[in-house]
Amino acid sequence: MPHFHIDYSANLEEVIDMAALCEAIRAEAAGIETFPVAGIRVRAIRADHVAMADGAAQHGYIDLSIRLREGRSKEVKRDAVERVFARLRAFVAPAMQTRPIALSAEIRDIDAALSPKFGNIRDHLEDSA
Repeated sequence: MPHFHIDYSANLEEVIDMAALCEAIRAEAAGIETFPVAGIRVRAIRADHVAMADGAAQHGYIDLSIRLREGRSKEVKRDAVERVFARLRAFVAPAMQTRPIALSAEIRDIDAALSPKFGNIRDHLEDSA
């Protein structure tokens, strides 16, 4: 963990490189001490059917959900979500100058006892400290 889930309106693909956004979020997360690099997962899921605000077709949104194993303090989580959200805002700033976009983020704990995990990614990292 953490897992970053980007849910976005399809109309933003015209103005935002979603693969590059995933990489920007991953890179920011990798620099945050509370996020183990081997556990970082970033994915973006397009919503093809969206109705927003006054119904105008140009409105778009990006909702970033961060799921994290429990055990971090509220202050640590607040700092982490603020840093990642700032990176999201900076990345989409050029697009927001040309169209209306709503941004949101949320970080939430996952109960470790109810969320089994298994993988060998750590075995394949160059620096598996």
